[in-house]
Amino acid sequence: MATLERNPHRWIFTCGGTAGHVNPAIALAQLLGERDPEAEFLFVGAERGLEKDLVPKAGYPFETVHISSFHRSMRPAEIRHNFISAANLVRAPHEARAILKEFQPRAVIGTGGYASYPMVKAAAKAGIPTAVHESNMVPGLTTRMLEPYANRVMVGFEACRAFYRHPDKVIVTGTPVREDFFQLTKEEAKRKLGLDDGRPLIVSFWGSLGASGMNRQMADFLALEAAGEPFHHIHAAGASGYEMMRQLLAEKGVDLAAHPALEMREYIYDMAPVMRAADLVICRAGASTISELTALGVPALMVPSPYVTNNHQEKNARVLEQAGGAAVVLEADSSGQELFRIACGILHDETRRSSMETAMASLGIRDAAERILQLILEISG
Repeated sequence: MATLERNPHRWIFTCGGTAGHVNPAIALAQLLGERDPEAEFLFVGAERGLEKDLVPKAGYPFETVHISSFHRSMRPAEIRHNFISAANLVRAPHEARAILKEFQPRAVIGTGGYASYPMVKAAAKAGIPTAVHESNMVPGLTTRMLEPYANRVMVGFEACRAFYRHPDKVIVTGTPVREDFFQLTKEEAKRKLGLDDGRPLIVSFWGSLGASGMNRQMADFLALEAAGEPFHHIHAAGASGYEMMRQLLAEKGVDLAAHPALEMREYIYDMAPVMRAADLVICRAGASTISELTALGVPALMVPSPYVTNNHQEKNARVLEQAGGAAVVLEADSSGQELFRIACGILHDETRRSSMETAMASLGIRDAAERILQLILEISG
């Protein structure tokens, strides 16, 4: 493909699949827009991905390419899906080239998900500068496939470099975290939430994958806490888990209304002050969560999801564990009783908790968006 004209104020972000891929791209677009009032943005993703909802809500134009994943199952429905995916591999490059020719971006930045593959590859072949951001510790399939084409690969931590075939291309930038996470100090966040009586705060959430089983464990955890309320605890059960947990707690004789230190919500809408106030977070090991924990220096007790591709959540969590910032329990070994035991061990040991805070903060990069911005300005001339 011949080299295309480039408009110095136009940028393409391509991403998809999860909020952890989409939100960093939106954060970068917002920062670029603040620096350049003439900047124009186009987001490109898959027609059925989460990005089709998140991007328009953020106020940016969105276009699609036909790209989809491959499934390993040999069931008839999965075989049909794979035939469609194979056809999309032929169709998507033509769509990507058409988008590039019409929009003429200064650079194309991919932030993860298989939807970014055709756009970044087509841009590289057209002589348009490209960069890829990988939010997980170990590169996913899309990032590995794009590594030969991208001018730069941006990662969250120095330990990530060892997983790439072209380490000279790898730049440690961190993963952008929303600015509102840093608007309050820890003490201010605790006061805002009315949780400043000296007891530590546990925050827990699981996301959608495998949440039902883990919510059952958290019902046991909350029942153990109810006996003495040694901590404040905010747990997000999700819309599907909230009533189930209420029933489980009722069966255990626990009425949360009688235990003001224990709070269960469907969702934590004010995550920034809640995470800022936390002394321990119990959670999965997704990339976005890890970026927030390290940026804030909050110790974590992690149960990586075993339901994700390439077991990348355990690999994410193990890096934090090796640094000393997190305790890791595999789901097969997890129970409400075991999680409560470990949480008590951390929160009742001030020296250990302080050490974990320091270790977690040592991995955090608060100015990740600025670092990425400077890098893409550099490669795009």
